[in-house]
Amino acid sequence: MNNTTIGVDLAKDVIQVCVFSQQKIISNTEMNVADFAIWLTQRKPSTIVFEACGTSNYWKQKATSLGHTVHLISAKLVNVVRQQQKNDKNDALAIVQASHLPNVKFIKGKTLEQQQLQSLIRIRDLAVKQKTAIKNQIKALLLELNIRVSTKNGGLNGTIQLVLEDAENGCAMYFRQAISTVWKTYLQLCQSVSKYDKVIERAIRKSPECKRLIQLEGVGPINAINLYLAIGCSDSMVFKQGKDVSACIGLTPVQHSSGGKTKLGKISKNIRNQMLRSQLVTGAFTFVNSIAKKEAKTEKERWLKNLIDRKGKKCASVALANKTVRTAFSMITKNTEYKVTPV
Repeated sequence: MNNTTIGVDLAKDVIQVCVFSQQKIISNTEMNVADFAIWLTQRKPSTIVFEACGTSNYWKQKATSLGHTVHLISAKLVNVVRQQQKNDKNDALAIVQASHLPNVKFIKGKTLEQQQLQSLIRIRDLAVKQKTAIKNQIKALLLELNIRVSTKNGGLNGTIQLVLEDAENGCAMYFRQAISTVWKTYLQLCQSVSKYDKVIERAIRKSPECKRLIQLEGVGPINAINLYLAIGCSDSMVFKQGKDVSACIGLTPVQHSSGGKTKLGKISKNIRNQMLRSQLVTGAFTFVNSIAKKEAKTEKERWLKNLIDRKGKKCASVALANKTVRTAFSMITKNTEYKVTPV
């Protein structure tokens, strides 16, 4: 049995490798990327622990394919364990020390497919933020000239065209050229977002897990991908129960228990993935709104309508998002399709 643990501190250009065996540090050396790749190939199968950061998923996949047992550990935990000043050697040693803590929870890595899906979501999110920022800037700049955007004059597009074509509004030629340029940039970003949406739809059709998740109430293409990324695939599952996933996303009450007394509070504001929770609750709220004034056709819709009557739409939306996450976990774990129960 190989009792060697290797702590690896990843950086952009250099990689620090700390080898721990037989209760002592064998080596703690710095390598470049090419040398580390060769070292991994020549090394006998060992337990390698990477600090979860950029490129850690790639190196986990690489080391796993070479027969090593690989874990990713939280950078926050490593920072707590490190005893001396921060440098690469102390970081690599702290990774080894943190990996030997009792009941330590390692971070699940992502497959190549999950990395590519995540990249699609990140690229689209950036385009949406840029589009929103430019739109708000155009409105603010026009408002400085007392030019207000309203639906009466054709919205933002109509207002821009009016500014460019009106020769008597006092706007200089250079100002018109600048407004025209920024407006074209905004239109290009709108087209980019539309193209990203089509790419995401094609990606979902090629992902069996996402195709099943999109059948859930209030789950669209983006929520399906984000749920798949949060839960993981069935052969690399870290969470043991669906409620653990809900707690990680922040859809369950915070527990304040002491002395054998259990006390549950509100859902926490400080969570790792606030965007995912926000998108899940928003999707759930859209579905809750759509069935509020309709007759319930399924058991879930009946449950939701009763909850709306007792607690209101907002509480029902959070409850539906919580149930959605647990159902998604069960579907991925058991490799099953989503089935509704008619009334």
